[in-house]
Amino acid sequence: MSTYAPRHSPSAFSTPASTTLFRRLTWEGTVPLEIRVDPKELPANSDRGLECYYIQAPRVSYLPLLVPEIKRYLLDVVFDENAARVIKEEDWWFESEEGGLLKWHWPIGLIYDHHTVTQSTRPNAFSSVFTPLRLILHLVSPPTEKLLLSPSAEACKQAFMGQLKEADFIRWGNTKRMTGLRKAEQDGLWEGIKEHNFDEYWRVASKITPTTVPTRSHSPPPPPSSTSLHTRPPSADPGSNSGSGPDRDGAASVRNVPVRIYLPDGPVLQDLVPPVLEDGAMHTLAAFLAARLPLLFPPPETGKPNLAYALIQGVVAPPEAEMAWLGACMAGADGWVNVCVGLLREDARYP
Repeated sequence: MSTYAPRHSPSAFSTPASTTLFRRLTWEGTVPLEIRVDPKELPANSDRGLECYYIQAPRVSYLPLLVPEIKRYLLDVVFDENAARVIKEEDWWFESEEGGLLKWHWPIGLIYDHHTVTQSTRPNAFSSVFTPLRLILHLVSPPTEKLLLSPSAEACKQAFMGQLKEADFIRWGNTKRMTGLRKAEQDGLWEGIKEHNFDEYWRVASKITPTTVPTRSHSPPPPPSSTSLHTRPPSADPGSNSGSGPDRDGAASVRNVPVRIYLPDGPVLQDLVPPVLEDGAMHTLAAFLAARLPLLFPPPETGKPNLAYALIQGVVAPPEAEMAWLGACMAGADGWVNVCVGLLREDARYP
C-alpha cells in the first residue's frame, strides 16, 4: 500500500483566518483506493493472488498520475518478463466496481465524493462508505468513443489547465491572471500536483487565487437598483473607491465563485455564484443550495428540514459557510468548489 506524505514545514497560522491551514488540510487530504486488474485481461503466467493494489491517494491528484506507480508494482510483483514487454501503458483505463467508466479528468477526491453521495441513493449501501473505493484497471481496449481525451498524463495536464482558466474567468471576468503567468509558472502548477508539493503549487496559485484578508467594510452597501443576483458586487469594480488596494483581490470582490454541484447519478449543475447578495449580505452555502435545489434544501421560512447534505472535500459543509470563503480555502487545485449532494437517511452514517 502506498501513501503520500506532506512535504512542508508547519506554518499554518501565519495568515488571516487561517487561510493557509485550510488550504493545507485540503491539499493533504487523501482517499483510499483499491485498484484491481481485470482478471480477464491478466497476461499469462501472472501471479493472480497479488493483482490488487492499495493506495492512499491525494485528493488533488488524478488517476493518470497514479499509473506509473501502479505499473511499477505490477511489473515487480504480478507480471512476468514476457508480459512486461507487451504491456502498453497508454491502453490502460479505469472503471468503477459497478461498471461505470471513470472520469479520469476529475480530481480523485471528487471521484470519491461523488461515489459517496451516489451510494446515499442505494439501499443498505452505507456499510461501504468508509471502505476503499474499488476500481477496476483494464489493460486493453480503451473505449475511445466514450473518453473525452486519451487518459494520459499530458492530456490530463491540458484538461487541468483548461479548468484553471475557466475558473479564472468566472472569478474575475477575464483570464489575465492565468495568461499573465510565465510558461514556467504554469508548468509549476502542474508539477506541484504531480509531485504533491504544496509549496511549489501555491507559490504560483497565490497569484490567481483570491485572498481572505478582511479589508471590506462590515456595513453592507446599499442594494443596487437594476442588477440581478448574478452581478458583480460594487467593491469588485477596479474603478470604485472600495475596489482599490488589496481588497480588489479579496474573496468577496470576485465577480463569481467557481462552483459546480454534483448530484447522485445526475447532471452536473453550474451557475453564476456571486460572493455577496443584492442586500449586501454574504452569500452562504445554505442560501446557494436553497436557491438551486429548493426541494432538497427548503428555504428556512418554509420550516421544512433538509433532505440532503453537501459534501465538499470529503467534509459535510456547514450551511452557514460563506461561498467566498469556500472559494478561497476549500476549492480544489483546479480552482473549483465541488459540491457533492447526497441524500439524508435516518439509518445512515455520514463522512
